[in-house]
Amino acid sequence: MARVIVDVMLKPEILDPQGQAIARALPRLGFSGVGAVRQGKRFELELEGPADEAALAEVRKMAETLLANTVIEDYTVRVTE
Repeated sequence: MARVIVDVMLKPEILDPQGQAIARALPRLGFSGVGAVRQGKRFELELEGPADEAALAEVRKMAETLLANTVIEDYTVRVTE
């Protein structure tokens, strides 16, 4: 069994109002030193078999079809132990 992580983030050119709201709230909560925040999503998938190239291709297809809106979001796929 393998665990695969899919991280989805808005593309850099897309405005992130939720990240901006978090960035504005941090100083009010006493946190300093953060210039900008980008908010995203993380998906953890447990595969029934090994994380070979065929399985990772299937995960990429899942990301492009359901997990990410590829018009405005980028995604990365990585295998964890």
